[in-house]
This record gives sequence, C-alpha cells and structure tokens, in this order.
Amino acid sequence: MHPALQGLLTIVIGVGACLSYFWASNEVLDRVIFPAKGKHAGRNINRANMVRPWLFLFPALFALSLYLAYPVFETIRLSLTERVTQSDGTTVYQFVGLGNYIQMSGDPKFWEALWNNMLWLIVVPAMSTAFGLLAAQLTDRISWGNLAKSLIFMPMAISFVGAAVIWKLIYDARPPDAAQIGVLNAIYVSLTGNDPQQWLTVPFWNNFLLMVVLVWIQTGFAMVILSAALRGIPEETIEAAIVDGANPFQIFFKIKVPQIMPTIMVVWTTITLVVLKIFDIVFAMTNGQWGTQVLANYMFNQLFVTRDWGVGSASAMVIMLLVTPILVWNVRQARKETR
Repeated sequence: MHPALQGLLTIVIGVGACLSYFWASNEVLDRVIFPAKGKHAGRNINRANMVRPWLFLFPALFALSLYLAYPVFETIRLSLTERVTQSDGTTVYQFVGLGNYIQMSGDPKFWEALWNNMLWLIVVPAMSTAFGLLAAQLTDRISWGNLAKSLIFMPMAISFVGAAVIWKLIYDARPPDAAQIGVLNAIYVSLTGNDPQQWLTVPFWNNFLLMVVLVWIQTGFAMVILSAALRGIPEETIEAAIVDGANPFQIFFKIKVPQIMPTIMVVWTTITLVVLKIFDIVFAMTNGQWGTQVLANYMFNQLFVTRDWGVGSASAMVIMLLVTPILVWNVRQARKETR
C-alpha cells in the first residue's frame, strides 16, 4: 500500500473509531444505564452527567496507563532483574536486586555520562534563557521585530536530528588541501592559516559544541514565552521608573526581570527537562564518543547495542529520578500561576 494512502486510511479509521466510541458510549449511558425516562428520569440525568466526563477522559487515561504507567513499572522490574538465556534457548529473568545499579556505578562511561549531563544542565538552560530574554527585549524595540522573532524561532520547527546534521556540516573538516565546506573550519583556516580541526573530537570542548545546537533550538522557545511576559508588565511601573530617573539597564534588571521571574523559572525548568532527556543531538553527531556520552545515549547503548536490559533499565531509572523533582516543581509553579 502506498504510504500516503496508508496514512490517509489511518487518519480516517482513527477519527472514525473515536467518533464511534463517543457516540456509542453516550447512547449506552443515556438509553441503557441511566435512561432519561420514568419517575427516576431526573436522577438518572444527573448521574449520567456525572459519569459522562469520565467517558471522554477514558481514552486519554487508558493511553497514559498503557504508554506511561506500564513502561515505568516494567522498567523498574527489568532494572532489578537479569536476562539469562538457558541451555534450551529459552530466556528467563532472574532477580538480582540492586546488582544492575552496582554494575552501572562501576562503569566509567556511566560517570562520564552523568558528569556531561550535569554540564549540560549548567550551560544550556542558562544560555537559552539568557539569549531568549535578550532577544525578547531587543526585538520589541525595533521596527522589524516580528521578522526577527520569526527567524529566531525558526529552529524550533527543525527536529533535533535535522539540527544535528546542519551543525555537523558547520563543524565539518576536510583535508588541508581541499576546500573547507564547514563554516567554522573555513573561518579558522582563513584567519590562522593552520590546518582544519576535527572539532567534535576535541575533548571537553566538544561538549560545548554540541550544547550550541540545543541552545540554538531552545532560544526561540524562551524568546516567545518571555516576550509575552514582558508585554504583560504594567506600563505604570516602567513610567514611574523613568520619572525617577532610572536608565534602560536599571529598568530592565530592576523593574522588568523581577516581575517576570516566575516565567523565567518556568522556562528554565522546561529547558532543563529537555536537557535531562537529550539524546538525538549526541547520537547523531558523536554517538557518545570522544568524551561526549550522556545518560540517554548511555541507556540506548546498553539496551540496544550491548543488549544489557538490566543496566539499560537502571540507567533509565536514573534519568527518571532526575527528571521527576523538576517536573513536580514545574507543575506546582504552573498551578500557582493559574490561581
């Protein structure tokens, strides 16, 4: 079947199934379970209205349970077991307790991944938020600000793998006697006259070159959110500061930034969650080589390269434990904002 036709059929069947479910469930509710007739019609209508929201929520709750809750419990189980192939070819899972976590803690690659993740957490959210705030402030002060915002936001429309390919070409190195197609090496060679560098193999600094890609993507997101927050600042406070003789820097850092600090923290933590799960950029550009390993890529290698499901699941649990506190804090802050 042609992929386009297959996609069209999937949409038609999926939408049709959803519509059929909602229609049939409401019919059963109103005509069979709580019929709106007889002496109890009023009570049945009230009961049906109490149950009806759960009918609409059921598909989402079922999908969340199937694709989120079940994988979490299965990952916990796998992280506490070891897969063993017996002599007859069958596979069994033996309980090893914390054995996989102990084995993982003895792997230097795990600590390299953990250190690099911490480095990403320090640099990427800070730089993305700072550049986004700067872009939001400056684009509101120029006549072609909307065009500038569109250009800055454009990387958000690119997948992480696509962005990784673009930046891998920017860092590309050709032999010294060949023309350099990588922008960074073309500039480096023309300015210094030295041989081109394999930038992604330079220890420690190659991590920052990978971070540039995510900062480039997330700056647009931070700019859009913070720009909306800046426009929500009451003009009276800014006018009062100007009357009191405050200069533009004082207005920005002492008037505007404190008022949008909750929004800055939400943007910061949202980008932090993205950083903790970073995989695509590292996998596409270095695959964790030359000291660039991160936790998600380490988990992928353990699960699908070395086929060690126990250690791979244990590393997945480490990622989940790191993400959960930030996610909970982010949800609480969002609820406070809506009160």
